[in-house]
Amino acid sequence: MFERSTYPAGVPCWIETMQPDPEAAAAFYSELFGWKCENRMPDGAEGQYWIAQLHDLDVAAIGGPVASDAPVTWNTYTAVTSADETVKKVQAAGGRVLTDPVDAMDAGRYATFADPEGATFSVWQPGRTIGAQVVNEPGTWNFSELNTRDREAAADFYGAVFGWEVETFSMGDSDFTIFKLPGYGAFLMQNDPELRGNVGEDGAPGGFIDAVTMIQPLTDDGPAHWSVTFASDDADAAASRAERHGGTVLVPPFDAEPVRMTVLRDPQGAVFAASRYQPSQ
Repeated sequence: MFERSTYPAGVPCWIETMQPDPEAAAAFYSELFGWKCENRMPDGAEGQYWIAQLHDLDVAAIGGPVASDAPVTWNTYTAVTSADETVKKVQAAGGRVLTDPVDAMDAGRYATFADPEGATFSVWQPGRTIGAQVVNEPGTWNFSELNTRDREAAADFYGAVFGWEVETFSMGDSDFTIFKLPGYGAFLMQNDPELRGNVGEDGAPGGFIDAVTMIQPLTDDGPAHWSVTFASDDADAAASRAERHGGTVLVPPFDAEPVRMTVLRDPQGAVFAASRYQPSQ
């Protein structure tokens, strides 16, 4: 298990989904991933904010309610030293401020933005809470993806906001393009002998040492957006479980070395992927 105690500024650190019926969503994901969910909002509060845990460690959040016609997605947060200073960077780079910086009690401070193509993302200035306390374990966040039509423009924007640079590498029969901080190691755990103890004896689930941002071209006419992938110990079983509990399999499990993955939609519309690392021997 790979636990986190801190995230450097510029590293993705948290994910959440806002849903019309957050309690029902918490039940779905608990069945799917084995999460234990608790509503952390005080009694009498209008909204709900369910913190999902595995091994008593925070992995994600489910909030709401939102209007039934609002888009239901998984949102990615990136760690920053100052949410207020990030506002200036986003505006200077051509993005829009959707939610001005606001305090989440003593947990931290956050803001939400849209990049020039319209993809929404958030930032997290940590207080008491750093973000996800464990990643890459089956049932936890593995990485996020920016789905964009203009990779160069996206690289310019996110480089200006977070200092990210683009790196492309090959593994198995797949090529990966990621955003990363200059000099910051976004490498695969199974490729580092000191980190192999964090994965199973067969090399699974694998994953990045941190929550990493992938860049993918849009494959349809939909808007630019962020999406998330969860680590899984069995992509086929995850697809079956999702259907059994009211979800939809959008892309049946398939092999794309070095992973086997599936794309799913939860009962209220949020799309996500589940991926098992299975390198060829």
